[in-house]
This record gives sequence, C-alpha cells and structure tokens, in this order.
Amino acid sequence: MTMTHLETRLIPTRFRPVLEAIAQASGTLSDRIRRGGEMAEAAAPSSAAAEALFTATLRGAGVRWLSTPLRPEPQALQPDGALAVALDPLEGASGIEANIPAGTIFAIFAAGDTSEASFLRPARDMLAAGYVLHGPRCCLVLSCGQGTQIHVLDPESRRFALSCERVALPSASPEFAIDAAHYRHWARPVRAYVDDCMAGAEGPRARAFSMRWTSSLTAEAHRILMRGGIFLDPAITRPGGERGRLRLLHQAAPIAFLIEQAGGRATDGALPLLDAPLTELAALSPLVFGSADKVDRVAGYHDLPEAEVSALFGHRGLFRA
Repeated sequence: MTMTHLETRLIPTRFRPVLEAIAQASGTLSDRIRRGGEMAEAAAPSSAAAEALFTATLRGAGVRWLSTPLRPEPQALQPDGALAVALDPLEGASGIEANIPAGTIFAIFAAGDTSEASFLRPARDMLAAGYVLHGPRCCLVLSCGQGTQIHVLDPESRRFALSCERVALPSASPEFAIDAAHYRHWARPVRAYVDDCMAGAEGPRARAFSMRWTSSLTAEAHRILMRGGIFLDPAITRPGGERGRLRLLHQAAPIAFLIEQAGGRATDGALPLLDAPLTELAALSPLVFGSADKVDRVAGYHDLPEAEVSALFGHRGLFRA
C-alpha cells in the first residue's frame, strides 16, 4: 500500500498519530473511488468497505473507541488509547455513481473508561474535527480548536500539504442550499425565510439569490467554507423527519465545529448546534450553517411570534403546497 502523509507542523502532537492514520486511509479511499471497484459502488457495500479500511488504519493510532453509523455500538481498538473517534467513513456514498463528491467526516473526543463516557457528552467537548472531500482534489479540512485548516493531497508525492492555515468563511454570498422538494414539510419560519430569498431584488431581502443542493453534506460544507452562503437541512413535519435527518455525532456536530472555527455559525435552526447534548449515538438533528449573519437571520425567523410568521408566509409565500 502506498503511504500517504500529512503535513503536521500546525497540528498538536497529541493528535498527530490519529490524524496521520485518517490521512493514510483517506488517500487510499480516494484512490479506490477514482479507479472504481468495490468502494465506488453505491449504498452499503462501499460504506462497509470504507469502514473496514479506517478501522484497520486507526488501530495503534491512540484510539480507544471508534464509533461509526454502521455499528450500533462503538468498537474498542486500543485499551490505553487517549482518544475516541466518531467517524462517518463515506458520507454521500449514494452519489458516487453520478460522480458527485463524497466525504469522510470525523470528530475526536478525549476517551473515557467507557464508550458512553467518551461520546455521550456535550458536543462542545469535542477536541478536534474534520472532513476529507473525495472530489476532483482530495482535501482534508481540519480544526484542532485553533481555527480551520485545509490540506490538499498531492497525488504524486502522496502528501497532504497545508494550503490554508486559517480559513475565514466569506460573509457576502448570494447562495443558499436547501432541498426544496421538502418545502411543504418545513416549519413556517423556514418557508418564510426561503420565500424571502426567492423573492429576489423585489422582495424583502432586496437582492437576488441562487439556490444550490447536492446529496453530499461534505461537498456542501466545502463550498460554503470557500464561497460563503448558508446550508439548511431543517426538521420536517413528515413522520420520521421531526428530529432532522443528519447524525448529530457523526455528521452535524463535526461540521458545526469546523464552521464555527472558521468564523461562521451552526444551529439546529434556532439554537447553537454545539450546545446540544449528545444523549445517544444515533441521535438525529436538523442543521443550519454558514455565514454568521445568514444563520442568525434564520434563527430570528424562529423567534418571531407564530401570528407574525403566519402573516409573513401569507403575504410572501411563493411555493405554497
């Protein structure tokens, strides 16, 4: 296996073994996705193969507990390990056959004596978080609590080189990302916000907006880190969607950590997402993140009295079901 290395000069010593292991597995996974084969197939087999790759690579990297969405209970990897890792090995796997970038998302906590003590705690107890975007360029985006960094994989040297020491999320962007197919299932504050954006220069926002959406959370997060804007995956009223659709531990919380470290905001639509307690491994959450002013505006719509939101919706609704 060709070794992939990570530039570590800005990474605290305690995190280097685990992050070098993640970089190694990610480089291998990106190669296999580009070449095709078993990991490039859609659905569960590719996710299971990716999980096996990360599990094998993380053994001996100081990880005591490893939690993934594919297993109901965390795995015990190294009894004397000081860290616990929650990892979604291949987020967006279903889009690979359409050549949509997929990702690997991870969160790092201090390890406790049990897996419950390690992961079921306030989300702000996270020590570090990151994702790897398996796209045209393989990028590792990382924060150890002192800003957000970007590392880009050089396919010739097999090295993730530091390309940005401290990401500053742009504030001025006319883009928002949401799956409009669920419009009729959104709460009224979300519909009112989107209606105001869609009204364009003639509406209450007095500017034109562009809507974006892909099936990859990692790709959306990377676009917003680079270009600004806002991403919304709100709770929906349809049965099964009331608590949101994203895994809080393995997806929403690590993305929120990265966005906050880059100067943005991340909420569940109204409240800061990292203030949410992690009470179960499979807990779901809504997620709204992006430029601080835009996320704050969405929260403001939730703060309006119901009568006022209803009035806004009645006057501005563009997509009434």
